[in-house]
Amino acid sequence: MIASESQLQRRQWLSHAMTAGAFLCVLLALVPLVSVLVYIGGEGLRAINLDFFLHLPKPVGEVGGGMANAIVGSLELLALACLFGLPVGILGGVYLSEFGSSKFATAVRFTADVLSGVPSIVVGVFVFTLMVRPMHSFSALAGGVALGILMIPVVMRTTEELMRLVPGSLREAALALGVPRWRTILLVVLANARGGILTGVMLAIARVAGETAPLLFTALGNRFWSFSLKEPISSLPVQIFTYSIAPYDDWHRQAWAGALVLILMVLSLNIAGRLALRRRMEKAR
Repeated sequence: MIASESQLQRRQWLSHAMTAGAFLCVLLALVPLVSVLVYIGGEGLRAINLDFFLHLPKPVGEVGGGMANAIVGSLELLALACLFGLPVGILGGVYLSEFGSSKFATAVRFTADVLSGVPSIVVGVFVFTLMVRPMHSFSALAGGVALGILMIPVVMRTTEELMRLVPGSLREAALALGVPRWRTILLVVLANARGGILTGVMLAIARVAGETAPLLFTALGNRFWSFSLKEPISSLPVQIFTYSIAPYDDWHRQAWAGALVLILMVLSLNIAGRLALRRRMEKAR
């Protein structure tokens, strides 16, 4: 049945109204993000200087100093998190992609999905019970393990999805040539999916870079340089939290500077990861 002219006009108006509504929702979603970025950028740019990147924190109550130890500590914690989380996440993703039809694989996939929604503070309490209490000390090692656990589900699910995008014909061609399955997975499937997996790794690092709660229970913090994995270590999120609740104006100023540096790190990783993932998905199509 052919629609009348009035029906076509109503459909067009409805289409325009829904499009406008969707656009309005996008704007409403962007308002908090842009507001946070603008406000932190304004406050942080006024507070940031060269001393912030080169000097240690001053004693309590003194003006000046910086967060050099916190910046280096955050990088060290992220490196430890990658050391603990990436092998488990990538190997788990390989298993789910290549052997994911069993009941055990279904349970692993479900566990990864649940773990991705677990509050980070719960992971911090778990690692506190598992490592901090037996070691009788907060440590960089415990902080790295906590962040690594948070990285696992992101890396695992990304690895699984990207390996499934590799054409099955490549697997069949390698197996037809007599290549063992483990070498096919390693040299053919993983080699073709490595760009996407790297993207997932970047997104996982961005996911944990700004975490504060688990580090309060594991790495704690330190106002000096720390070179031992068995000692407390400073980090940008914890330092920002400590300075923001202190009664000193200069600490508040440095907290804004630290927040700006941290948000730029996280934002850069997120943008780079998503752009790389988009290019990878377009190539796969």
